[in-house]
Amino acid sequence: MELDAGSFLLQLAAGGLLFCWVTTRRREVSLGYGWLLRSVFGVLAAAAGVILLANEHSFAGACALASTLAATVALWVSVVRRAAGVRGREALRAERKARVAAMIRTADPAAGDAVDDQDDRGPEFPPVLDLVAPVIAFVGLLAASEFAGGPAPLAASRLVVGAAFLGAVTDAMLLGHWYLVQPGLRRDALKEIVIWTAIMWPFEVAVFLWPTGVVQMFTGTVDDGYNGLLAWVWLVCAISTIGLVTLTWFALRERYYSAVMAATGLLYLAILTGFGMDLIPRAVLAP
Repeated sequence: MELDAGSFLLQLAAGGLLFCWVTTRRREVSLGYGWLLRSVFGVLAAAAGVILLANEHSFAGACALASTLAATVALWVSVVRRAAGVRGREALRAERKARVAAMIRTADPAAGDAVDDQDDRGPEFPPVLDLVAPVIAFVGLLAASEFAGGPAPLAASRLVVGAAFLGAVTDAMLLGHWYLVQPGLRRDALKEIVIWTAIMWPFEVAVFLWPTGVVQMFTGTVDDGYNGLLAWVWLVCAISTIGLVTLTWFALRERYYSAVMAATGLLYLAILTGFGMDLIPRAVLAP
């Protein structure tokens, strides 16, 4: 079994950076979350670029490095404009402050001015900058389809869908942990990523069932080296992943704060099974 490390790292970087934008565009999560994701996935894209260039995949490698540069620029802009904060977060804090003031029947003049004062801090980070890096990375994935194994359209589908699926489940877990840093954050941001993970799951299953795929591993047409055992492992991973994502959704419907931590733990397991869904067939079906 073989697995192209460069294309896999680029997959993870592309998906992680894409769903970084999905979250930062809401302007509710604090700036540190964006800094974390741009740093982590930017480094992964850089590693992918080095490996791809070393393997003489010039265009895909160049795209990976360009994605790192775009993520770095977005990170730099966010740091430079950090004084402006995050408008959605400030608005939510002002709303809650005003609600508490109303409950105890005291006036709080500063509550209504919290968002207006933000205009004096300079321009806020533009979330559209977070789209540049993943777009470039996905272009690199399309280029990588030429050597990823199988017909190029099928390989491209697996790389692109896999990137979105792995990025969604990984970012969901990281965002779940961020509630420890920002406990007042509404659950809508995390629920959105969980929904996207569930949406991408059937596509992830479909692209690996498409011939030549897992079905041929079951029938023995493709030898996995373990008498078909890896095909069954893949099936268990697929069923477990959607089961864990479903449980995560129900956990997030509970009122208690501990439910978010329970959801995060479930997402830990979903990452393991989700990576199994993508890595096992890719390794077996690699040329």
